[in-house]
Amino acid sequence: MFFCNFAMRKQYINMITGEIKNRIDSIWDTFWTGGITNSITILEQMTYLFFMKMLDDAQRTKEANANAFGVAVKDPTFKQGMWHNPDTDRDVDYNDLRWSVFKNKEPETMYRTVSKDAFIFIKTLNEGKESAYSRFMQNATFLIQSPRTLTKIVEGIDHLDMNNRDTMGDTYEYILGKMAASGNNGQFRTPRHIIRMMVEIMQPTLKDTICDPAMGSAGFIVESAKYIKENYQSELLRKENADHYKNGMFHGFDTDFTMLRIGAMNLMLHGVDNPDIAYQDSLSTDNTDENRYTLCLANPPFTGNLDYEVVSKSLLAITKTKKTELLFVSLFIRMLQMGGRCASIVPDGVLFGNSTAHKALRKELVDNQRLQAVISMPSGVFQPYSGVSTAVLVFTKTNAGGTDKVWFYDMKADGYTLDQKRTECQENDIPDVIARFKNLNAEADRTRKEQSFLVPVEDIRANDYDLSINKYKEVEREKVVYDAPDVIFDRIASLQEEINNAMAEFKEKYL
Repeated sequence: MFFCNFAMRKQYINMITGEIKNRIDSIWDTFWTGGITNSITILEQMTYLFFMKMLDDAQRTKEANANAFGVAVKDPTFKQGMWHNPDTDRDVDYNDLRWSVFKNKEPETMYRTVSKDAFIFIKTLNEGKESAYSRFMQNATFLIQSPRTLTKIVEGIDHLDMNNRDTMGDTYEYILGKMAASGNNGQFRTPRHIIRMMVEIMQPTLKDTICDPAMGSAGFIVESAKYIKENYQSELLRKENADHYKNGMFHGFDTDFTMLRIGAMNLMLHGVDNPDIAYQDSLSTDNTDENRYTLCLANPPFTGNLDYEVVSKSLLAITKTKKTELLFVSLFIRMLQMGGRCASIVPDGVLFGNSTAHKALRKELVDNQRLQAVISMPSGVFQPYSGVSTAVLVFTKTNAGGTDKVWFYDMKADGYTLDQKRTECQENDIPDVIARFKNLNAEADRTRKEQSFLVPVEDIRANDYDLSINKYKEVEREKVVYDAPDVIFDRIASLQEEINNAMAEFKEKYL
């Protein structure tokens, strides 16, 4: 299944390498020449315009269907009559707010309509109840300064079909990739192929309730949604499954309104119209989620220290620490239902740190939960932003132990060079990681000299709950036998004699 899905996704990527890719590149360049050079700002401004076009495209589809059946459009976004602009205290024709109308206006008129009216309209749409995206528009700011720049951007976006969710989803991922490649704010984006690996390992189902409490651009949620669509197409035709997929399956939190807007748009373009995503500090007392989710997937913030006063006391009960990387693992345990599963990226320090808090967390995972796997990734995975070494922890919440053997995998390659350029290459352990995780019984016969192996829980306890793979990996050393000193001396003497003879012959001939 992985190889089939991987091929399908490569096909999607190929869909955006031609005309659409060139169009997005051109739009990106237009922002730069227009004075907007911060990549996350470009993406945010582009997202606003995407939303305007999406609203109009969706209503045009509704209108076509309504005309075909001779009925009125149900719940139109753009109504008949006038809309009152609370920002300017004047009335505007709903029709003028539509992309298909304002795109044909003169640059100055279009700029005034978009910046003064259409933008305010999407900020106040249905008092924030129209979509997950519109809920996070309150603090949004329109930053495109030039009518000419806006005209070129609108012309570029106009040819994109916002109703084609597959194409637009991959287009948006391409834009997210440009944001990461530009080197500005790329830390918000976990490499897509790493996310995909973790989702393939966890194999979400339609029965899951999935959460990423540090969602960023919603990569883990989006990839989970794509996995469900690819593997449960026929089941999604049933109303109860479709409702769960659109409204109750996906949850995410972040403390950055910009990333929430970007993440909400990312989800909308992948067919998840009403996810439960919210502004929230997941580690604080504001987050009361407990025993709620069946699957957590995340790459939480690594470097950070919080005051004890702002951290939820239930997290400190597992491990008293100020370190965010430890607190998030505690959070996963609390948030999961009994039997719920988690795959999270953690810095290597979580695996072997010798502080009381580090050891307490590892002991919790091993003794009170069911720790299943530690997948060590190469240090270049997060280049060019960070060279930190990381691993993926996989565990199931039981609150009663159950760790028998822990599977370790030493990933050495992820399909890209491990330097700052991160160029695609042939060496890739990811398919092997997925295939072996799905058949852990076959790993029982592998020795610790190999790339992956199982370690009994007794060995982990005996090593003070150290989870670094090097603690258990056996390195095979070959015994090197050197010649005796007299043999080496004779060899040197023989070589010296050859040199002396050659020099004598040269001197006799030429000097």
